[in-house]
Amino acid sequence: MSRNDERSEEPGGGAPEQLALIRETVRKANVPKAKPRTWRGAPLAKELPVARVMVNKGVLHLDQYFDYAVTEELDAVAQPGVRVRVRFGAGAHNVREGRREGGGMIDGFLIERRAESDYAGPLAALAYVVSAEPVLSPELLALSRAIADRYAGSLADVLQLAVPPRNGPAEAKPSPEPLPPPDAPAAGTWERYAYGPAFLRELAAGGAPRAVWNALPGPHWPDELARAVAATLASGRGALVVLPDGRSAARVDAALTALVGKGHHTLLTADAGPQKRYRQWLAARRGSVRAVIGTRAAMFAPVTDLGLVAVWDDGDSSHSDDHAPFPHVREVLELRAQHSRCGFLLGAVSCTVEAAQLVESKWAVPLRAARDQVRAAAPLIRTVGDEEVARDGAARAARLPSLAWQTVRDGLRTGPVLVQVPRRGYVPSLACERCRTPARCRHCAGPLEAADQRELHCGWCGRDAAGWRCGECGSVRLRAQVVGARRTAEELGRAFPAVPVRTSGRDHVLESVPGVPALVVSTPGAEPVAEGGYAAALLLDGWAMLGRPDLRAGEEALRRWTSASALVRGQGEGGTVVVVAEPSLRPVQALVRWDPVGHAQRELAERAELGFPPVSRMAAVSGRPEAIAAFLAAAELPGDAEVLGPVPLRVTEPGRPRRPGDPPVGEVWERALLRVPPGSGAALAASLKAAQAARLARGGGDPVRIRIDPPDIG
Repeated sequence: MSRNDERSEEPGGGAPEQLALIRETVRKANVPKAKPRTWRGAPLAKELPVARVMVNKGVLHLDQYFDYAVTEELDAVAQPGVRVRVRFGAGAHNVREGRREGGGMIDGFLIERRAESDYAGPLAALAYVVSAEPVLSPELLALSRAIADRYAGSLADVLQLAVPPRNGPAEAKPSPEPLPPPDAPAAGTWERYAYGPAFLRELAAGGAPRAVWNALPGPHWPDELARAVAATLASGRGALVVLPDGRSAARVDAALTALVGKGHHTLLTADAGPQKRYRQWLAARRGSVRAVIGTRAAMFAPVTDLGLVAVWDDGDSSHSDDHAPFPHVREVLELRAQHSRCGFLLGAVSCTVEAAQLVESKWAVPLRAARDQVRAAAPLIRTVGDEEVARDGAARAARLPSLAWQTVRDGLRTGPVLVQVPRRGYVPSLACERCRTPARCRHCAGPLEAADQRELHCGWCGRDAAGWRCGECGSVRLRAQVVGARRTAEELGRAFPAVPVRTSGRDHVLESVPGVPALVVSTPGAEPVAEGGYAAALLLDGWAMLGRPDLRAGEEALRRWTSASALVRGQGEGGTVVVVAEPSLRPVQALVRWDPVGHAQRELAERAELGFPPVSRMAAVSGRPEAIAAFLAAAELPGDAEVLGPVPLRVTEPGRPRRPGDPPVGEVWERALLRVPPGSGAALAASLKAAQAARLARGGGDPVRIRIDPPDIG
């Protein structure tokens, strides 16, 4: 340390004089002061000086627009659809020079400009416009409002899903000029469907056909989906395709690129980083590209002049959003088709009950192939039931029936063999010991449970079910469905040591495998595509999926089986599938006949008779017991609403995986199901939304979760 430094620290040294000199210099400097975000005294815009803003507050009692003053300086950039920052939460007493001040800064969207406000008090001014890019169009706003009302949610929450976060560098970069429309494509493999070519012609002519497409098994569906998009582009309109995962989206992306070339469409998936994703989203909003292919978040993509919306495999759980208000892709695209008066295409190898309902209600027409085409494309399906497994010495010793062993040996001579094993978490339910009919409640037809070996009760309404008797065979004995082999990969690896064993599952999902002999063990939904198709497939532990305590257990099992079997070569090429499940069960018989549409139609008829969704509308309300009781007592439900429950939910244990919607760790929650007949769904959603808004306005208390059309109701 120098002597000067030592002197500067002594009392009366040079430090105070130096600090005073610095302050005086700063005061005298001609530095422009930042304008206060309250814009106190700033003149207002001469025309339309009021901005109606949707603030980013995802709470129901604030699900409304708020008015702000527009200053003259912000007049040019404060246009409808732009992002803004405003001060929110200031009291009416905090007013200076006619402007409300105070509150915290919050994001929002400018909805419209008005000449005057409905609010009689003083207005706060817009703090500033974040960007002049109008990201919220009137069409997207109307769609978001419809989704919020349908799912008893707030508009702010829907806009969080619909509009991606801003990225400055991506926004500053201009989008390329749009390419001219391509020529209408040839029908290609759409010729295999009775009305396939006509569907493409109507799209190319500017029509708006609505269809439910039951795709044939095999590798052609990405190209067929791409041809539907190309036909729409040929009419000068835009198209949107939503798929359940990045792998399937990449296949359609490659097919469309091969068909019309690059520059006509963009790919929106979670794999892209924030900057790239926002740049692709802007390209669609600005009209640089007319088609968007993507995963769930792309359901709100701002495609210009929309001519077709399409969803692939609508039964996949990935299509149901995990964030409030939990919209489903299929429902969002149905609303988009109605609002935009555009074409609609729901495609899958299987068929959901909701898809069957769209056809039965005449809202959409079916696109199916003739039975001879189905037989030519589908593999041979063989079954192994419990009785055969019990008599099979090889199955008892190695957990795999002899038929399955032989199918693997034969398949490995010509190519890879797929082995589908249910993942952990497929917990079986109770069923009749004699005929395996699922045990259901006599009152509401909910699934019966006997947690921890206690008394039998309903998992929906909670009523006691003592004295249960099977309605099919009269038996009074129940059994819990048993999960099959757990060491399938190890057993197969030891049985075929010269063949490589590949695995595809939750931790590591393979996109594709070469068409050489190999064993590919996969969980449902993670099956990789094999070059040239699989020679054979084994669908193991069928009871693990069929016996789940879920209304959709049979439908979901059939969907998983058909999706895996569709990757196998056709019967004419020697493709064989072995399913280990009771052959007499309806989903197994539908797989053997390759008739998912017939299965969905029968399921729909039964649900209509019992009052199950989708014929009825349901809502799940969950929370602490006292909160649920108070909420249901305060809610003004429709007169035809039926309350099932509440029943206790399973307590989430520390260290265990927590799914979306599960109670907080260690807390005791209950769930009530509210059921209404057709036509009362909107009234149910409105009443629940009003009750939740009133509750939050009073201070809330313990949380209460509302989910309209829950995907898992038992």
